[in-house]
Amino acid sequence: MRLSVVIPTLDEAAELPVTLARTVPLDGVAEVIVSDGGSTDGTPDLARTGGARVVTGPPGRGGQLRRGAQAAVGEVVVFLHADTWLPADAAGVIRRLLARPGTVGGGFRKAFRDGTAVIRLAAAWRSMVFTRVTGRFFGDQAMFVRRDVLEAADGVPDVPLMEEFELARRLVRHGRLRLAPATVLTSARRFGSRGLLRTWWLMGRIEYGYWRGEPLDALNRRYLGR
Repeated sequence: MRLSVVIPTLDEAAELPVTLARTVPLDGVAEVIVSDGGSTDGTPDLARTGGARVVTGPPGRGGQLRRGAQAAVGEVVVFLHADTWLPADAAGVIRRLLARPGTVGGGFRKAFRDGTAVIRLAAAWRSMVFTRVTGRFFGDQAMFVRRDVLEAADGVPDVPLMEEFELARRLVRHGRLRLAPATVLTSARRFGSRGLLRTWWLMGRIEYGYWRGEPLDALNRRYLGR
């Protein structure tokens, strides 16, 4: 079972090289596709140097993930953030999980590799509880799905945000999403400017609006502070 790892980027020169160095050599990874949204810091060149294929297009993570997945050749597509590291046995974990009846995809547990102890503990707890309660995954939990199922579900939605939730909504029509018994390591940089509580407050408002059915464009403006 070959994995195609898709990484959306926009000015990720600081994080991408290390992520590629940890991802490209993994057993079972057939290819890494960097889907760039118009970087001006040399990200595409770094991606190619690091062993990835590059596809380009307008910015927007939903559209970028969609283009990357459309270029994939592996039997399983993994959606990875540029600052997130897969476990060494990611392919084996995914293979065993997808062997369970009715399973079409899933995501990993998440832990931060930096930040304060409070941030690391709180964020790991929040993502675990959220996934078990809602059956959805945050984008930095490295969602994965069988490529044939992804195509049957019409691919990743080209939406301005909440693309991982919208994708999960499509996928559960075809089978079950499961939480993998392994952990990805990601960066706590998103908490740098706002801090833990302000970041959670913002994301909680976005998620609440999503579940209430508010338009994604309106939620995106709120996320951007407009």
